Amino acid sequence: MAQIKSINPSDGQICLSIIIPVYNEAEVLPPLIARLSRVLSSIPESAEIVFIDDGSCDNTWELLQQLPVNSCEHQCIRLSRNFGKEAAMTAGLEQARGLAVILLDADLQDPPELIPQMLEAWRSGFDVVNMKRKKRLGESWFKRFSAAAFYRIINGMAESPVPENVGDFRLLSRQVVDCINSLPERNRFMKGILSWPGFSQTEILFDRDPRYLGETKWNYSKLVGLAMDGITSFSIKPLRLATWAGILTALSAFTYGGWVLLKTMLWGETVVGYPSLMIVQVALAGVQLLALGLIGEYLGRVFMEVKQRPIYLISEVEHKGSRSQNEAGDKVRYLESMG
Repeated sequence: MAQIKSINPSDGQICLSIIIPVYNEAEVLPPLIARLSRVLSSIPESAEIVFIDDGSCDNTWELLQQLPVNSCEHQCIRLSRNFGKEAAMTAGLEQARGLAVILLDADLQDPPELIPQMLEAWRSGFDVVNMKRKKRLGESWFKRFSAAAFYRIINGMAESPVPENVGDFRLLSRQVVDCINSLPERNRFMKGILSWPGFSQTEILFDRDPRYLGETKWNYSKLVGLAMDGITSFSIKPLRLATWAGILTALSAFTYGGWVLLKTMLWGETVVGYPSLMIVQVALAGVQLLALGLIGEYLGRVFMEVKQRPIYLISEVEHKGSRSQNEAGDKVRYLESMG
């Protein structure tokens, strides 16, 4: 059973960090900030909001620069280009200073009003508070079906389970965040990484709202790519499946060959060779291409890891609060200027 946490932050220590990756979210920022401000004014903990601008093409960064200075501190971090949401969340986790850290999407599908409930669960002793969706409002039946299928597949293959219907919206204790930040891998499937450390966990059920404004940045090709990243990052079972497919194909070939030989020896029947030969060749070619594709996926990820490129690069930082710009710069990876 989780024990109640003793929360005694030192001078200047932030209790809560809220990480919000943004990409072309200018139209939704004003209502997001308004709702967040109301929530944060109702809790006793000191808080900071960490905005990660993932290379937006609209005026998202300009709006972030114009945020008013108030009791809640803001870190506005601009990446040098669009690195993807997984990299943006990684940047946020590395920059967050809070004893508790919440990941929140900017589109207001995950209600900020649930933050006090998450903090209450954290205060009671849980290191991870997973926000589980009861309903996925505003999503097509195909997306709901494919999401359910994805969780079934990855949990059937992965060594560490990924909670079903739990997105990135969750609370992590400082201990969990430090564990995640120590992971060196470059291929980041954050739903798996956030679940991997373990520790004491609980769930809060909620109805996920439709997107407040604008359109989702995720199309089906990106979702398929994310699913492939998740499966290959947390399991080698696809390679074993390819091995078993090869074994079954070989056994089928031997069985068929024995049957043909038996018919010829006992009854003198000849088997027309061309159609059967083509079927066997096509089947073998399909299995071989499948195995090569799986090996290629894993080799590609090994190649990306070996290059040791940074997960993200920061081009600009805006900090509004008590901490100086120089102090903020100690923790970020800046894009080196040439010349």
